[in-house]
Amino acid sequence: MLTWMAIRYAKRAGLIDAPGERRSHVQATPRGGGVAIVVVMGLASLLLCLAGRLAVVEVALALAGLGLVAVPGWIDDHRSLPVWPRLLAHALAAVCVAVLAWRASQSLLHAAVGFAASLALVNIWNFMDGINGIATTQAGLVAAGFAVLLWPSAWAMLALCLVACALGFLPFNFPRARIFLGDVGSGSLGYLLALFGVLAWPASGWSLAVVLPLIAFAVDAGFTLLRRMLAGERWWTPHASHAYQRLARRWGHPAVTGAYGLFTACAVLVALQFSTPLSPLPLLLALLLLVSAAAAWWKVTRHWA
Repeated sequence: MLTWMAIRYAKRAGLIDAPGERRSHVQATPRGGGVAIVVVMGLASLLLCLAGRLAVVEVALALAGLGLVAVPGWIDDHRSLPVWPRLLAHALAAVCVAVLAWRASQSLLHAAVGFAASLALVNIWNFMDGINGIATTQAGLVAAGFAVLLWPSAWAMLALCLVACALGFLPFNFPRARIFLGDVGSGSLGYLLALFGVLAWPASGWSLAVVLPLIAFAVDAGFTLLRRMLAGERWWTPHASHAYQRLARRWGHPAVTGAYGLFTACAVLVALQFSTPLSPLPLLLALLLLVSAAAAWWKVTRHWA
């Protein structure tokens, strides 16, 4: 319902993404639909707090961070904001995740990882939200994996709420896009996934396997960003040189979104095996996922326009 309302608002306010050489869509499409996800996740957090499942300070920190990502994103969807004020807001949101990590474990390393993960995933999800359905399906799959690791805590319930939000938004964005997430949506998805992932890390026995569900996006965004920086390009500006964008020009949006989704579903299943006593098979599968993702990125970006 909120996404439908967001479409009507975006059309009235002129929040429209026009096609261009740095974009992967071919028709003008409203943006900012991710505000529906932000509203629902905020309400879900408050309900869990009122039910006594989450502490007031935890909800306050989580929602403060969400607001620091969502509000600048919502403003940027209306008119372009400079890069540095947005990064400052994202850094402050990352501090909120770091404090929540510290409260969960009293570990400085955990807090530092929380800060870095939040700052990274907010921007990775923004970079990777370029074709129909890909950011939403990836968020839903990753959140489902984190929910299993966090179960039966209230954070697991909140992660499942994010899965439900992804399923609710997806029909408006895939296979044909009637509205895009916008910066308000993509950044907020990255923030929420960082929050759940950081809290799931101790629940997984401090296993690095918790990063496996993020491989598809992390490899594509990270390697592409590094390549652009080494080439001296304006890495913060819009472009269409990610591996998924190159693939979409050949295969179409549904096929690429489906392929990335299948890869991440496999990564989630492998990651969940690390919650049991370690065996060689999960380790080999994790290594295979990492190597195959990197090799695929190299082939696509090196040989395909």
